[in-house]
Amino acid sequence: MAAAPPRPGGFVLFLHGSGGSGDESRAQVAPYFAAPGLAASVRLSFPTAPTAPIACYGCNLLCCFALWMLCKARDAVITAWFGIAEVPITAKTVRDEKEVLKAVDYVHELLDKEIASGTSPSDIFVCGLSQGGALAIASVLLYPKTLGGCVVFSGSVPLSKSFADKVSPEARKTPVLWFHGMADGLVLFEAGHAGCAFLEELGVTCEFKAYPTLGHSMIDEELQYFQQWILNRLGISGATEPSRPSSSSQHKDLQ
Repeated sequence: MAAAPPRPGGFVLFLHGSGGSGDESRAQVAPYFAAPGLAASVRLSFPTAPTAPIACYGCNLLCCFALWMLCKARDAVITAWFGIAEVPITAKTVRDEKEVLKAVDYVHELLDKEIASGTSPSDIFVCGLSQGGALAIASVLLYPKTLGGCVVFSGSVPLSKSFADKVSPEARKTPVLWFHGMADGLVLFEAGHAGCAFLEELGVTCEFKAYPTLGHSMIDEELQYFQQWILNRLGISGATEPSRPSSSSQHKDLQ
């Protein structure tokens, strides 16, 4: 079969957090690429995770012990890329790596399909919020090609350092942009900071942007920087002011 002709423009794959949906992410992110000229230059994809019973979903730092036990006893069925190990997520949280790798395989299938359609790997960006951000960085680290970039919002690295040997030289060339709020109570700031430090140990370029008063959410300031970061790497200039969503995302997933 003949190779597909080169496909111009960029491709942004955005992965939502647990309990969210692709439609919710689209409402938050797509307006930043809706300006005339951008919509035709940047293709966006917002898949939705499968549903799964997650024992600790619905609990947060303000939960009392009794409610925590109730949540543990009655699994909540939500959208999730993989299981939620604990709340809050810390720099030491351990995930079920088999579940993570299964989700990574799904993302790799999407990337392979996009490349087969003619898109250059250097024009592909894998991005995500919270658990979606964790899946995004895991997928990029284990992908055998250098991509245009990876953007993590309030996420963490869901793999142990033992996976460092599986990160190819090509994957280490993919640049990463990482946003994290210092007031995040669900995915602690330490988890994001440790994740970026791990990437730098691998030789990955990681730009880390911290926000002192930001909790577990996406805000306009982050999204505008995200937009410009993507466009700069695609060589697209002249971005106009985005049609912003009516409100920023106050995301409440439990990673």
